[in-house]
Formats: sequence, C-alpha cells, structure tokens
Amino acid sequence: MVTHWKKKRMTVPFPAVIEVAGLDDAIAALPNSDAVFLVWAGDRSPYLAKTSMLKRRLLRILKTAESPRRSLNLREVVTRVDYWLTASRFESMLVHYALARRHFPADYERLIKLRMPTYVKLVLANEFPRTQVTTRLTGGRALYYGPFRTRAGAELFENQFLDLFQIRRCQENLEPSPQHPGCIYGEMGKCLRPCQQVVSPEEYQSEVARVEEFLSGDGAALLNVASAARERLSEEMNFEEAARQHKRIERIQEVLALRDNLVRDIDHLYGVAVARSRMAESVLVWFFCRGSWQAPRMFSIDSHVSLDARLRELVATIDPVDVPLAEKQEHLALLARWHYSTWSDGEWIGFRALDDVPYRKLGRAIARARAKMPESAASSPQS
Repeated sequence: MVTHWKKKRMTVPFPAVIEVAGLDDAIAALPNSDAVFLVWAGDRSPYLAKTSMLKRRLLRILKTAESPRRSLNLREVVTRVDYWLTASRFESMLVHYALARRHFPADYERLIKLRMPTYVKLVLANEFPRTQVTTRLTGGRALYYGPFRTRAGAELFENQFLDLFQIRRCQENLEPSPQHPGCIYGEMGKCLRPCQQVVSPEEYQSEVARVEEFLSGDGAALLNVASAARERLSEEMNFEEAARQHKRIERIQEVLALRDNLVRDIDHLYGVAVARSRMAESVLVWFFCRGSWQAPRMFSIDSHVSLDARLRELVATIDPVDVPLAEKQEHLALLARWHYSTWSDGEWIGFRALDDVPYRKLGRAIARARAKMPESAASSPQS
C-alpha cells in the first residue's frame, strides 16, 4: 500500500472491507501483520486504531457475545470494518495520522497522542532578538532549531551555545536606557547590554547575525573562523593565543555534540526514511523536505540499471511541497516520534538539501531494508 499527498493533505487508498455478514470467517483469514483499521458502528463515531497483529487485535475487540467482557468489545455495534495492511510501524504511524485527520478533525492530536517536540527559537521579529525554548511554530520571523528529543536537552543546548555569543538572555521587551539596571550576564561580559545602550541596535544585530549563521550552518562558520585564527597565530608563533583558539574550538565542538540526531534549522531539515514495502523486491522511500513529509515513492530493487543512477533519477523528480505551518508542526512531530522511539523500524538518512543526498549511504539503507523483508512479502501492493 502506498499513501499519497493530495492538495497538501496525506491521503490513503481505498481500504479492504469486512462486512458484518461472514465477519468471523473474514477475520480468521486475515494475517497477523502491521495494519491500521476502522471499526464502523452505524451513525456513531468509528473506532480507529493501529496494530502490529491485525487478526489478533480484531478477534479481541470483536469477540462473540458469549465471551467475557472485561475489555473493549464492539461486536454488538459493528457494521463494517475497514483495514489497511502496512509493511512497517513507520508506515502505520503515517496512515494512522492521515485517517485521524480525516475522521476526527477536531480531536485527532489527542486521539493519536501527538506530542509536539521542542525547539530552540531565535526570535528575529523582536527589535532586539533573543532565543527561547518552545514547542510551537508561529508565523512571526524566526529561526527554529530542532527538533530535540527532550525539553531538557533543548534547554541545555540553548544555555551552552549562548555562552559562545553575547546576545541577551532576558525575555522582556527592551526599552533601552542608560538607567536600565542590566543583569548578571552583562556584568560577566556575556551580553552586549543593549538594554543599557552600551551598543547600538546595529552592533547588536551584527552579533545576532553571527548567532543565526551558527544555527543555520550547524556551527561550521564559527569553527572555520576559530580554526583559521589558530593556524594564523601558530604561524606567527603566538602559541599562547593559538592555545586559546584551540580551547575555543574544543568548546564549540562540545556544544555541537549536545544536539540530538535530527537537530538543525528546520528550513534546512531534509532527509529520507527508508521502510519495507508490501511489494516484492521493492522498498518505500519517504522524503522529508523543509519540515514536510513528501509523497512516498515505491522503489524497485530488481533492475538492470545501476542503483546509483536510479536514485539520482528519483531525486531529480522531487518537487518539494510545503504544507501549512500547523501541519508542518505535525509532520516534524511525527518525524521526531518515529526517529527518537525505541520501536523505529526503518532507516533515516539526513542531509541539508536535495543537492546533498548521500547516494551511497542511501543505497546501503535500501539494501538493508530489503534484507529485513520476510520471504512471504506480497507480490503486489494492497489496492
């Protein structure tokens, strides 16, 4: 089964259907595999769920009337069962999300227990930009760095990376004045003290630009400057200052090491998830561009054309679609949920742009995904 993005919404193909007549026989013939299903109950709200063992789950919630009723039993109200077989928990997660959005538009986040991940936000809309830790994306001018695995991880990174710069840490809307009391960070030389008009707005913006460059470039520019200074000072035999620059490089690397795997400026967050497929000799590849899941692609492994050439041809056909901000937030949450989970059953290959796809690494991931497919994989996708 392949899901699709249509009109900026993830949609799924028509389900396989089990009618009430012959319910038991139909369930008995089902596989115990990953799936998403809907139990319809006439005019009542349907029951939506995902499972890794479809037959066993349906047998449990659709028990006969004689069975004990210690758990959920929909036998007396069921009018139809729709189901979608999937090849991985990753695919089930996205199909479950798409169906929840369709059938429960007012309550789907609670239904699927979708928690928003944490970001370090550089608030650029403020006259004197600052950072803050947040779980929500907003429409104002800002740079979002994440998603982090935990809020504590984001707060630790924010606190440590700000030591490399001199922008403010206070959250107030500043009214600069020489009489402003200032704060401890200004006294420690960790802030340019725009509140006390020690620097002009232009000078402060210059420091903010360095912070933005650090976050958007994953620290590369700051490391390059420090490395160049160390080399120059060494050549001048100013070993004391060179040692200081070496310590600064180590400090920058320590700060960058605090990031989780996915963390980067979300506008440069690209990658591809490789997952098993229900079609023989194929895998599903799901590209993630600028914070949004793209339509999945079925990628055949059995071909006389080289894997590298076909991957390059595939990437060349991708025209990234941006989704509305609220939906982008959900796509990022789904990525973080899957990637940081203990049940993650696919592979993630991250990169900064479609021009930087690591084709060799992607090819190896596809080969590993194919090796994990059971020999009994279906010869064609579910219709």
